[in-house]
Amino acid sequence: MVVDAETGGTGRPGQRRRTRKAIVEATAELLRTGSTPTIAEIADAAEVSRRTVYLYFPTLEQLLIDATLGALSQAEVDEVIETPEIAGDAGARVEAMARALQSMSPEAERLGRSLIRLTVDAPPNADGEVSPRRGYRRVEWIEKALAPLREQIDPDRFQRLVFALAMVVGWEALIVQRDICGLTAEQGQDLSAWAARALLQATLSDVTSS
Repeated sequence: MVVDAETGGTGRPGQRRRTRKAIVEATAELLRTGSTPTIAEIADAAEVSRRTVYLYFPTLEQLLIDATLGALSQAEVDEVIETPEIAGDAGARVEAMARALQSMSPEAERLGRSLIRLTVDAPPNADGEVSPRRGYRRVEWIEKALAPLREQIDPDRFQRLVFALAMVVGWEALIVQRDICGLTAEQGQDLSAWAARALLQATLSDVTSS
């Protein structure tokens, strides 16, 4: 059973991520029935309160977009990361993840831009705490891709690498590639893959020299 995180943004990061994931997955499951769920229906399905849903998603529109994006990308990214041939190669897993994340359909890109608009314009938390507004799936994928190296990198460096990789893959990176750099989809994939490998290599070099 999902713990009802009434404190929302004030709980532990792992618990916050699990609660957000439960809400999004419940929404996606309801959307598969062909109808648009209400906040009350989503809260019941996720086993949380309506207040908790609103702590993570200030509007129903933002939640529906997030759930739809997950349905469009989850299986594909999971599949490339878990390819048996690269199971023990963190570099290959990271590159495959980067390319998959930057390979978005026009519909997914449109929804991603809408999600960024909604989350950027959202007001700060009532308690003033800074907490992630999107990207929890991205962080999970990065951590999964880096799994072969988790025992080789100390926790602080591992987290720093995860956060650094989150800056070079995903919606924000895609918008920079398209709107600022004028890159094609293929060029954007190549750039994100190169940047991801460079960050990984820099971290491993840092570990070796310390």
